[in-house]
Amino acid sequence: MALGGMFRNAAAIYLHLVGPFRGKKSGASLARCLHQTLAMTKRLQARRLDGIDHNPWVEFVKLASEADVVNLGQGFPDFPPPDFAVEAFQHAVSGDFMLNQYTKAFGYPPLTKILASFFGKLLGQDIDPLKNVLVTVGAYGALFTAFQALVDEGDEVIIIEPFFDCYEPMTLMAGGRPVFVSLKPSPNQDGELDSSSSWQLDPTELASKFTSRTKALILNTPNNPLGKVFSRAELELVASLCQQHDVVCITDEVYQWLVYDGCQHVSIATLPGMWERTLTIGSAGKTFSATGWKVGWVLGPDSLLKHLRTMHQNSIFHCPTQAQAAVAQSFEREQLHFGQPSSYFVQLPQAIQRCRDHMIQSLKSVGLRPVIPQGSYFLITDISEFKSKMPNLPGAADEPYDRRFVKWMIKNKGLMAIPVSIFCSVPHQELFDHYIRFCFMKDESTLRAMDKKLQKWKDELRP
Repeated sequence: MALGGMFRNAAAIYLHLVGPFRGKKSGASLARCLHQTLAMTKRLQARRLDGIDHNPWVEFVKLASEADVVNLGQGFPDFPPPDFAVEAFQHAVSGDFMLNQYTKAFGYPPLTKILASFFGKLLGQDIDPLKNVLVTVGAYGALFTAFQALVDEGDEVIIIEPFFDCYEPMTLMAGGRPVFVSLKPSPNQDGELDSSSSWQLDPTELASKFTSRTKALILNTPNNPLGKVFSRAELELVASLCQQHDVVCITDEVYQWLVYDGCQHVSIATLPGMWERTLTIGSAGKTFSATGWKVGWVLGPDSLLKHLRTMHQNSIFHCPTQAQAAVAQSFEREQLHFGQPSSYFVQLPQAIQRCRDHMIQSLKSVGLRPVIPQGSYFLITDISEFKSKMPNLPGAADEPYDRRFVKWMIKNKGLMAIPVSIFCSVPHQELFDHYIRFCFMKDESTLRAMDKKLQKWKDELRP
């Protein structure tokens, strides 16, 4: 009876599946029916992906690709790395054939050695290349490794906004809770351009964000998108609160060489008592204008880095050897020239400051009000005047104005920027929806193409 029942059940299932196709010729229809019946119904995505699946970058890059647009939105140089870096990469590819193979999991030894030597002097620490350096897949990989290694379910992470937009989703993916505190501009003299230096943290507000659940604070100096370089006094405030509340400081310093107008970059790890609780993140892509190489690093005490190494060895294991070898050779060259006129770290910011100044003057010509950045690839510009004159741009009713403005600008003016509201928490977007971000880390030909677009715009504004 049991066997007969089993056959009857199998026959019933067969009739249920093929019944609709009896007498039909299409085998493909039967295959589709079987696929639909057997398709998975369980939830597929992990809950840590909830709410972070939409990426505005994809939307704006797609819009820009569909028109004749000068791309001033994405943060990458459109000019080559320095000759010595390119030659180092070519040598790594064509020289020692063993560079095609695995290297040490936590970093190619010549690279970890030169990073330890180079940054040890800058940070005032005796850095052990085996214990205090971890090489990662770009600074992005360094950030992700740090969040996954240190942030636990329910931990709070203080994020200073506007912020590089991966900080919030990386916190959420680790199970943490982002806690936001905003930089706010100080009033300036009428007619004068604002400066990123005038954007300040309120000390009382910042202190109020620390609780017993605070695990980490993420600092970005020079800041993306604002271009602010935090002063020593501001860093001392952050350091004091981190020590008072026993909090880790994750400091993203990828633009440390790109500072302007005589401004000085200060690493928070150099302040008293901060090396022991700070992870300092850097990027070869930003350092040598080679963002596609994807070589980054984390420097810090072994008590923190040992947890990042655990995460690293159980995820990517190690980074491409040849790119690491090229970065090592480039740093060795820079160490010999450090502080001299021949140093790339001296020459690059001088050249890029001229690009920054060019863009500032050009944007002013059409009524935009740039905020003069102290560092980084970027400046933000105030579009309040346009918000007053053109308040009803197309777009969803709840869509921040800066996003609608950028879409309008891409379509009608042939210029791409990035809305600053994407660098902010949702509750605070209205504080920043009258700013857009431009990248001035561009070749002279790109800036000339920008000028042509802006001149046409300027002509249209004339009565």
